[in-house]
Amino acid sequence: MSTSAPAIKTRATPQKGRVTQFRGRLTQAGVFRSEWTKLYSLRSTRYALLATAVMTIGFGIIASAVTVSRWASMSAADKASFDPLNTSLLGVRFGVLAIGVLGVLLIAGEYSTGMVRSTMTAVPKRLPVLWGKTGVYALVALVITVPAALIAFFAGQAILSGQNIQIAFSHAGVPGAVLGAAGYLTLVGLFAMGLGAVMRNTAAGIATFAGIMFVVPPLISILPSSIANSIDPYLPSNAGEAMMRIGHQANTLSPAAGFAVFAGYVVVVIAAAAVLLVRRDV
Repeated sequence: MSTSAPAIKTRATPQKGRVTQFRGRLTQAGVFRSEWTKLYSLRSTRYALLATAVMTIGFGIIASAVTVSRWASMSAADKASFDPLNTSLLGVRFGVLAIGVLGVLLIAGEYSTGMVRSTMTAVPKRLPVLWGKTGVYALVALVITVPAALIAFFAGQAILSGQNIQIAFSHAGVPGAVLGAAGYLTLVGLFAMGLGAVMRNTAAGIATFAGIMFVVPPLISILPSSIANSIDPYLPSNAGEAMMRIGHQANTLSPAAGFAVFAGYVVVVIAAAAVLLVRRDV
């Protein structure tokens, strides 16, 4: 992983003839540029972002095509409960893994390679590095996930229109749900990045992320219904998925509440990362 550090200049002190060192003025904008350079220079970044887009679009198209092929043989109950929006956005659930892994790698990878020492030498206050990574990754993630969610929706609905079971983008709540899908993926990336900063280890960060997002929900579901229904909507994955639904369904959060809960998880984990980044030795 490459890193960018402010140049160190030297000057002679006339009175004593000694050589001293001073740094150029460090700004948050400079840290942002440095973090962008590091993110862009990683080949794994391009692969992970491409995988996120491909899975978001591809699995949505596959789900829509399978539904159209099976529609004639589906039961009346299945047809009545069919959700065209959820079908075209099914790939978001797969994109979560790719963008989450990249989030962990974004910061834990520097600890694994030892490059974090150069980064912290360049930015001794440390926190600007975390804010820089957070801002850059959020922006890059949105640039990828917003088009991916839109393409997945329109491609899926085009396929579903073959059976006249599509939903229009102008339908109430649909624009918010599609953009909510992109927001969900972006928040997933930031959540994983925060876990990577807390763990400082790539394997531990990815394992923790996968456990929280993919293992805990099935475990909660085997609890008694009264307990599971109370906990389930507030799990990170379920709260995030509420962002890409229309309205409020039974035992789920509303899109706004889902955003608030999942964003809260992201804030907490990044805040914990900030505290540990300041207190720990590099």
